[in-house]
Amino acid sequence: MLKQTHHEKIRSAVSTDYAKAVNTPSSAACCGGKGAQKGVVAKLAGYTDEELATLPTEAVANSFGCGNPLAFSEVKSGDVVLDLGSGAGIDLLIAARKVGPRGRVIGVDMTDEMLAKANENIAASKLNNVQVRKGIIEDLPVETASVDWVISNCVINLSPEKPKVFKEIFRVLRQGGTMSISDIVAEELPEEIKNNRALLSSCMAGAISEKDYIAGLKAAGLVDIKVKNRLIYDTNQLKEFIGSELKETREDCCCTHDGSDSRGESLTELADKWAHKLARKVWSIKITAKKP
Repeated sequence: MLKQTHHEKIRSAVSTDYAKAVNTPSSAACCGGKGAQKGVVAKLAGYTDEELATLPTEAVANSFGCGNPLAFSEVKSGDVVLDLGSGAGIDLLIAARKVGPRGRVIGVDMTDEMLAKANENIAASKLNNVQVRKGIIEDLPVETASVDWVISNCVINLSPEKPKVFKEIFRVLRQGGTMSISDIVAEELPEEIKNNRALLSSCMAGAISEKDYIAGLKAAGLVDIKVKNRLIYDTNQLKEFIGSELKETREDCCCTHDGSDSRGESLTELADKWAHKLARKVWSIKITAKKP
């Protein structure tokens, strides 16, 4: 067997964590602790009650995003929308209703369990203008200049090769096409955060600065880049974020049999320490750009 590269190891770890997350009961416990309630993130991420009411329960419960990339977007009937890291399909289904029967929605995800859950939710929604494809966002299984919109919800921060993702967004968009993405950015992350295995899949450790994010999009050839919204996390929000439902679903939860990590700190203690260090240095953004 060929040895995995560093980037492949990161993708494999993320895929493993999300496979566990999507197959974990709604309030799984971790290391004897209280489990987080799945689906809470979706209700706090900018989705309206009306949008959530039209979706299968499983699509909402298994949403791990940080925003609603389709909020206030100009997606219209007949458009083709591509969702990067489409997961269980919450944004796919919302987009499918926006584009109508003349439009088309494509989701790309690397995790088999997520693809299976998305297909279940698509079937439950009785929509025939949606499909999901297996692939990585650094090498999309999508034709060049074939989509009107690229959306993504708290996924690009997970990529170990973000410049490749930005170039792929440019490649698949048609001329005049639009990118609308919700994601996490961060300033001055301590090394203990960047190197923390649990926080990688929890959308923290791989986050780059807003400045670097914008520079990456510009380098890929995208223009008219705008940050439409920012939600800057305070200490309490970061405690919830760091101790998110995704991390709580991991079988080992980065801890030993007594509920602590290798340094003897409980998950609660670690979350308290990190949250105070990172207050107002981590935020979610909604960012848009166009292909000229």
